[in-house]
Amino acid sequence: MSTGFNDDQVQFQEVVGRFLADKSPPSAVRTLMDSESGYDQDVWRQLSGEVGLAGTHLPETYGGFGFGPVELGIVSREMGRYLYCGPYFASAVMASYALLNAAAEDHKQRLLPEMAAGTTIAALVLDNLSDVALVGQQVRAQGEVLSGVARTVVDAHVADVLIVAAGTNAGVALYEVAPKDVEIVVQRALDPTRKLASVRFSDTPARALCAAGEAQLPLLWDQMCVALANEMVGGADHLFTTTIDYMKMRVQFGRTIGSFQALKHRCADLLLELELAKAMAEEASFYLASGEGDAFAANTAKAMASDAYMSVARQAIQLRGGIGFTWEEDTHLWFKRAKASEVFLGTSNWHREQMIQRMEADHVAA
Repeated sequence: MSTGFNDDQVQFQEVVGRFLADKSPPSAVRTLMDSESGYDQDVWRQLSGEVGLAGTHLPETYGGFGFGPVELGIVSREMGRYLYCGPYFASAVMASYALLNAAAEDHKQRLLPEMAAGTTIAALVLDNLSDVALVGQQVRAQGEVLSGVARTVVDAHVADVLIVAAGTNAGVALYEVAPKDVEIVVQRALDPTRKLASVRFSDTPARALCAAGEAQLPLLWDQMCVALANEMVGGADHLFTTTIDYMKMRVQFGRTIGSFQALKHRCADLLLELELAKAMAEEASFYLASGEGDAFAANTAKAMASDAYMSVARQAIQLRGGIGFTWEEDTHLWFKRAKASEVFLGTSNWHREQMIQRMEADHVAA
């Protein structure tokens, strides 16, 4: 399996990077994270309508570009690098993958083109964001009526439509719900650049999008984790690069601190951990695209990205000394994203356990 980017993909990464560097500088991130909506609507329209990023991985049949997980990973990496504030992960990744995997064809034709164009923002409601096996226990469906609460939903407060994974006696199914029919309360989050809300259903009318038991949650979880892993290595790469730049500039005892041998060794260790996580995230993207490789690649990628991001984030603050702890220094913005992402969609320990279980299952099957 080839896991290197071709020339078109490298060029695509450069285009996405230039766009986000212009539209998502730290000053804009600080402004948006304190705003009620948490994103800039004009930038969202440009991102979706002009650049076409919301439909990167969607088939052309549904208004997308017809690329796939590799190109989505490239977009996610650049969004992590520039800490983009907006509903991209909620709508373009989580909700669109859920629909693409499991929704009936007529619902795909109705919802996905508008999501690809950015004219409709969707939020995927999962009542558990730590363990895929626990989804559907808190939000339940009786016929086409939903009850229960999902306490942590990404960007639900700006969604035009909610895609809900609800449990039934026959398994988990997907439902479409209008935001006006539910109670949405924005939550105070550790990472203010990614808005979270609780969503409460009280005999809420819903439209079934797929049959019970056909939500394909394990596949969806892998897809979301791979996109998140790529986002995390992008953020870690930004922190590492800016830390090296700072060390080349900061003078202590008459020398730049980057010239100290002990700090060079520390940075070398960080670079090794980061590059391994980056390679694993790329491999997981190629696995989703081709089906070649290890089935547990998504678990490995999320676990390694979580550990690498936190390692780099901690050292980015420490190596900056006292200034690294101040509000004015931008490092804490990426540190908070790293800490929140570490547990989002499962901790590194949970993913390693899943990896072991999958390896054992493959061994038994063989």
